[in-house]
Order: sequence, then structure tokens, then C-alpha cells
Amino acid sequence: MTRHTAATLPGKDGTPDSADRHRVVIVGGGAAGLELATQLGKHERLSVTLIDKARSHIWKPKLHEIAAGSMNMGRHEVGYLAHARDHGFVYRMGEMTGLNRESRRVAIAPFIDGEGEQITPARTFSYDTLVLAVGSQSNDFGTPGVKEYALKLECLSDAARFNRKLMNACFRAQAQETVLAPAQLRVCIIGAGATGVELAAELLRTGQEVLAYDASASTTNKGLEIHLVEAADRILPALPPRLSAAAHRLLANEGISVHVGAKVARVHQNGVELSDGEVLPAEITVWAAGVRAPDFLRNLAGLETNRINQLTVRPTLQTTSDPSVFAIGDCAACAKPDGQGFVPPRAQAAHQQATFLARYLPAYVEGRPLPNYVYRDIGSLVSLGSYSTVGNLMGGVVGKSMFVEGVFAKLMYLSMYKMHEAALHGWRRVTLETLARCLEPSTGSRVKLH
Repeated sequence: MTRHTAATLPGKDGTPDSADRHRVVIVGGGAAGLELATQLGKHERLSVTLIDKARSHIWKPKLHEIAAGSMNMGRHEVGYLAHARDHGFVYRMGEMTGLNRESRRVAIAPFIDGEGEQITPARTFSYDTLVLAVGSQSNDFGTPGVKEYALKLECLSDAARFNRKLMNACFRAQAQETVLAPAQLRVCIIGAGATGVELAAELLRTGQEVLAYDASASTTNKGLEIHLVEAADRILPALPPRLSAAAHRLLANEGISVHVGAKVARVHQNGVELSDGEVLPAEITVWAAGVRAPDFLRNLAGLETNRINQLTVRPTLQTTSDPSVFAIGDCAACAKPDGQGFVPPRAQAAHQQATFLARYLPAYVEGRPLPNYVYRDIGSLVSLGSYSTVGNLMGGVVGKSMFVEGVFAKLMYLSMYKMHEAALHGWRRVTLETLARCLEPSTGSRVKLH
């Protein structure tokens, strides 16, 4: 059997010297990449490096809460540098720009901060095994105006930018003595999948709480209006129709304007134009319709990709073009064993794939074959803020598929995040921190106002 590791010479403690360990480079510090780096970091025969352009990590399904201002980011943010120190891997800041598979080197662009100052130079990193976990981004399908006028929720900075614009819009309206323009205090969310629906529900509380602070505001000013636009004939098309209908009723009853069967023709600076000619005025437009893998993967060193730039992988999560390059999470196109489509780009898949590689990669680099990864669908859950949670649990979890709503569904949704936290910090710390958050006295507002 061919060994996949460099020659190892024992150090003084009997473990291989770091220079002789098998070099695992992980590009992307999202759920999949950071969980994998955390679990492999202290393995004595591996030298693990995590590369990401950000300084810290937030679980992506939580971005809508940061955007709405309803989550204390400081309690949930994971700094890469400190986390790497505590878990035995190396963090390097930068964005991947190229790959040389012959010399096994990853090219990283220089990092320039928001003020134009170069923080780190262009660099290359050598690897024995490369794991690409660069996630996904919004797919605008070439719709005119999206790049210029629509916000997205792809990363922490996007969520912070949305929150800043939202708060500015509220403060502007409160200070205004004249009647608001049609577009003012209107948020138009394009795409009623999980991200769009969760953002709409979370914004309800923001609008109610922020605008209630100034009781002396002009009575001519309206409250926050939310419009949810979906091209399909129902919201949450990935969920069963019954749950889509339940979520639709709840959102509509709370005052959200839901537009289904509505295709967007163009995004304007102050509104959204639908294909039938109707224009929805909006001060803030968010694009949450569809996902694709980052564009740079399309022409990356001859690796095979699909139409949405995902890297095509074997059942072992190795890319079809190079067994030393793996892809996990949203950027991987992994076929299901039954041939019924591909593993969906969900947080549960990213967690499962990171756990799979953490378990089997150390043995693989020692020369043992990799088993096939098998996706276990535990169902879909969508948070409707403080109002409810809806979803379906698959048979592998509950014996048979079932619909869930309300408190039980909310607890299941929370458990998904706790599993991610436990993969990073361990159950003991997660349990103690969760108890501490529950016992901490409330300061009154749960919405960030600055």
C-alpha cells in the first residue's frame, strides 16, 4: 500500500518533528473548514494550516440575526488566531487565488484592509493534502442591478453592513418631520428560501422594538415594512407544502407582504422591478435567491466543476481530478449514493463531511483506504424568529418522517447550532456557556442599536 505521508523522524518526545508531519492545508474557515481544523489540529502526525480572509468565524445560519441586530456577535464570534493556538493548528490570513497541483502549492493574495493598507503580502503554502471548504455565495442569475444596489448575506461583514444601513434608515425616519417617501423604511428581500424567510421574521422584532423607542416620532411616519419576493409558487420550496403554507400564514399575519410567483426583472437604487412591470419601492434590497460556489473555482488548476462552480468530488470527498485535493461543504458537488441528486448545501452536510474527514483522514495519510461518505438527511428546520420554527425531521432521526412546528422544532433548530459549537469547543464548555447566557439578566432590548 502506498503511503500518503512524508517520511517521519521522531522528535525528542517520540512524535514526528513538525517539519516532517503530513501537511494538511484547509482553505476556508466556515463551518466545515473550522470544524475540521479544530479536530485535526492536535493530531501528532499532521501539520494543519487554516487559511481564511476573515479574522473570525460566525456560523453562517446566524447571519440573519446579526443583520437584524438581534444577536450579540461578541458571544458567538470565534477568533481564528486564538482558536488555532488553543487547538494546535496554524491560521493564516488571506484569500486563495490559485493552485499549482504539480508542485502542490496554494497561492494566496495579499491582504488589504478597508483603509487600503497592505497587512500581509502575496504568499504560497505547500501541502500534502489540500481541503477546499470555501463555502458558497449568492447566485444573482445575471439579474440587472443586483451587484450595484442589492445587499447580500454571505459573510459577517455583509450582515454588519445590512444592520448599519437598517439602523440608519430607522434613525433617519425618526428625525424626519415630513411624511416618509414610499421607499423609506421598506426592506425588500428577494428569495424566500431559508435565509430570506428567517431574515424577514427576525426583522419583525427589529422594526417593532427600534421604532418604538421614540414615542414622540411623527404619527405620519409608518413602521418598518417588509416585502418577501419568491419566483416559485410558494415560499420555502425545499420544504413540504404544508410547512410552506404554515410559514406563509404566520408571516402574512404578522404584516409581512409575501409575493409568490414573482420574478425579479431588475433591481433599482430605490426599488425592485418585477417581470410583470410592477415596481416595489424599497430603501434596502437584499438578494437571497440561489447559491453558487465562488467563481475562482471554475478555472482552478483543471479541477472539474459543475454549472454552479462546485467542485465535483468522489464518494470519498476527493476531487475527481486529483486525489490529494478534497472539497467539503457548500463548494462540493457530492452525489448521493442512491443517485437521487446531490448532497444539498446545508449546515448539516458541512458538519457531517468535516466529521467524516476528521475521522478518516489521519488513517488515509498512513496508507489506509478511505470509505465512502454517506449523507444522512436529518431534515430541514427554518426559524421564524421569536414567533415559531417549522421543519421536517427525516426517518433516520425519528423512525419515520414527521412535520414539526413550535417549541419542539425550535429546540431542534437550536440543537443544530449547539452541535457546531460542540465541535469547536467541546460539550462541557458549550453547556456552561449556554447556562451562563440563560442566567444573565436581560438589559431590556435584544436589538443592537449602534
